[in-house]
Amino acid sequence: MINIGQINSLEVMKVENFGLFLDAEDYGSVLLPGRHAPDDVELGQKLDVFLYFDSDNQLSATTEKPIAQVGEWGLMKIEGINQTGAFASWGIKEKDLLIPFSEQRTRFRAGQQVLVYVYTDKASGRIVGTTKFNKLLDKVPANYKRNEQVDLIIAERSDLGYKAIVNGTHWGMIFSSDVFGKLFIGKRLKGYIKDIREDGKINLSLQKVGVAKMDDLSSKIMDTLEKKGGFLPLNDKSSPEAIFNVFRASKGTFKKSIGGLYKQGKITIDADGIRLSE
Repeated sequence: MINIGQINSLEVMKVENFGLFLDAEDYGSVLLPGRHAPDDVELGQKLDVFLYFDSDNQLSATTEKPIAQVGEWGLMKIEGINQTGAFASWGIKEKDLLIPFSEQRTRFRAGQQVLVYVYTDKASGRIVGTTKFNKLLDKVPANYKRNEQVDLIIAERSDLGYKAIVNGTHWGMIFSSDVFGKLFIGKRLKGYIKDIREDGKINLSLQKVGVAKMDDLSSKIMDTLEKKGGFLPLNDKSSPEAIFNVFRASKGTFKKSIGGLYKQGKITIDADGIRLSE
């Protein structure tokens, strides 16, 4: 089945000097221009190509990888604006992605970086983008468990912290008190369900919450020490950034974890770092 706006594996039907003709099934053949074609291609060989409609509404193929395919979010730069809407660079040189005015939460300016959801407009059949995420999210009740690991995309900054897209289906909030490390719009990372409020809103954490986060980090510290020959150049005086880069945890949680391991006699805490006890 051919999926427009996504990467497809298509068979080479014909080889010409100017490019390759690929079998697009019900859509007939599609040209992959020579500038995108790999060398030494043989008939019958399958190539992974991205399919889209060009400015003349003709099916086109490229080996360029888009920032986001249909059904995905991606951080894109606004290249220009006209009477139709804004046009974002989505990784395909021959064509920018249209974000119609009707699909913009706020008006954009050229050069702005914007998180965009890519979809196929049912009325026109065109591949377009939207920043009106509310119509895509929270359509089903949140059915998560406390400390469940989820995929996050940072979508908005607010006075309370950061709004994030949870597993591509729900809104969630990371409050400022739970933020550590560098967060920015469009960043993808793992997170955890902190709790689900009575109104169905989701609170998120970047590390496990409660006793579980301590146990989880303590295990990671011990595993890392064993892999590193029994020594790590980190201790309770290390910077939050250095700790986050290694364990993706806050300095506070790290200090409590190594304190607990020290009391159990599993490690020593020295001026230059921590060591496994002999």
